[in-house]
Amino acid sequence: MTRLQLNGVLALTGLAAILAGLMAGSAPLSLADTLAGLIGAGPDGARLIVLEIRLPRVLAAFLTGAALGASGALLQGLLRNPLADPGVLGVSAMAALGAVIAIWFGLSALSAFAVPVMAIAFAGLAAAVLAGLAATRLSVVQLILAGVGLSSFAGALSALAMNLAPTPFTLSDLVNWLMGSVANRSFADLALAAPFWIAGAVIAVFALPGLRALTLGEETAASLGADITRTRLCAIIASALLTGGAVAVAGIIGFVGIVAPHLVRPLVRHDPGDLVLPSALAAGALLALADLALRLAPFPQELKLGVAAALVGAPAFIWIAARSRSIGR
Repeated sequence: MTRLQLNGVLALTGLAAILAGLMAGSAPLSLADTLAGLIGAGPDGARLIVLEIRLPRVLAAFLTGAALGASGALLQGLLRNPLADPGVLGVSAMAALGAVIAIWFGLSALSAFAVPVMAIAFAGLAAAVLAGLAATRLSVVQLILAGVGLSSFAGALSALAMNLAPTPFTLSDLVNWLMGSVANRSFADLALAAPFWIAGAVIAVFALPGLRALTLGEETAASLGADITRTRLCAIIASALLTGGAVAVAGIIGFVGIVAPHLVRPLVRHDPGDLVLPSALAAGALLALADLALRLAPFPQELKLGVAAALVGAPAFIWIAARSRSIGR
């Protein structure tokens, strides 16, 4: 299968997942009513369900998954480690910390955009710190350790905020948000994250040639003319922008950035430069289908998307780690 064919198949799979998410739910719709609702025609009820309720949620799931999948592929190529994802470098934890601060101090009551703005701002802060460290030509191991430290620090502050929550309602908001969900999302939420996703995607393009060269090792890549520092900067900043937008929209969704690249890597002959787009498409489809499954699951209360992703992703992570025997050698 060629690269174009692979991306075409994954894109069609994503579109099918989005269409299924629009049709299925507590009030099932026919294909005709769904398509009519998308163009603003058909029965009023179907149009309202499709455009105002389901479409923003389905797009939020797909775009969040795509952003996390692309981020995971970028970081795995940069660090040459199949277990890398945005959480490794602390970007997700810092974005979560920004949202926690907005909720804890009551900024979310002042503006609906306080949480996403703070999440993106703190993801940008993490990117600035990591970009500064990368510019000093730290080794991959040093960069990972710096990310682990940043993640631990942000996680500790988030836990402190929950421990000192001023009211039970604040604690409940913090817990619910940190569990991750795309329920009740609107086009306004997507519009706020869109510039960051677009900027991240554009910057990621400049990292792809360097990622291919890095498969030969840093010294060999540098001898071939690859700009290692620029590759690191572009990959880290792009990952931060993509992850910050994802966290701003959906909260903490784990393991998607690890699992999706692993699934499609054999299909691109393990080329990290060709892995980013298929990983984004695969992760978007996976998260859209996961959210659909949660909506249809016969539970008295809908499970959070982040919880479901962890339940499925954690065993997959262990399996990937067990098969990746070369890590740490």
